[in-house]
Amino acid sequence: MSDTPRTAVAPESGRRGPAPARNGPRWLRPALVRIVLLTVLFLAVQALAAQLILPVMDRPLWAQTLGVGIAVLTLLLYAAMVRLTERRGVTELRVTALPLGLVGGSVLGVALFAAVIGIIAVLGEYTITGRGPVDGVMAAIGLMCAVAVIEEVMFRGVLLRVLEEVTGPWIALALSSVLFGAMHMANPGATLWTGTAIAVEAGLMLGAAYLLTRSLWLPIGLHLGWNLAASGIFGTAVSGVDHGETSVFTATASGPYLLTGGDFGPEASLTAVLVCSVLTVLFLLRFRKGSRADR
Repeated sequence: MSDTPRTAVAPESGRRGPAPARNGPRWLRPALVRIVLLTVLFLAVQALAAQLILPVMDRPLWAQTLGVGIAVLTLLLYAAMVRLTERRGVTELRVTALPLGLVGGSVLGVALFAAVIGIIAVLGEYTITGRGPVDGVMAAIGLMCAVAVIEEVMFRGVLLRVLEEVTGPWIALALSSVLFGAMHMANPGATLWTGTAIAVEAGLMLGAAYLLTRSLWLPIGLHLGWNLAASGIFGTAVSGVDHGETSVFTATASGPYLLTGGDFGPEASLTAVLVCSVLTVLFLLRFRKGSRADR
């Protein structure tokens, strides 16, 4: 059976994704079945990653090796499951999009978080107090590689992509973003506001990045860069989780909750919501333009 993509439009156009699964096993063709199966699978991978990496965060080389290794294995598992259930090439992980998507996206993610911190600092509510250990940064890199890849595979590679087959891109984007925010409500210090903030600033932005590029590399890069900036550079909590001394700088943040995000970290701030929303709008405008051109 042919393993070539079944889309009439090249994935790079950002207009349409892979066609619905019609060549896979009959019982796996319904979108809901694939969503449930793959989501459960990658939730298990996420739980296993936490069990393996978190206990060795004080051993940076182990944490980095395990984190990067789990990220690579997650991508290979995703590719294998797509081939098994949909009988197609995994165009959303095409190698040609990797350099710009992963590296460029990581740089952009760091820049976005730096912009958020910069605004908070200009208003006098973020102050660098010292330097953190290099070993801690290495551990953060490993952990965040695993986090970014697993969450993007699960929410953009599975939920958004497969939901789109049934609902179209806009409803799929909204639903996957809400679920992304809801998942983070299990984190320490989470509230309805923190879940909403993450759904808007991260769920919509990362989903829009996928819709525009039809590649997982840009969402992974953005997610990785953002998390590394938070935990590996600027020393803030990531979605309510403080990973300890894992950053280049140690710092203190104070001030109004909506400005700084309080103990949950800048992701709970209105500052982050507004900064990320600018990029989301730009992504969606380009996606909509490409969709219209394809009609």
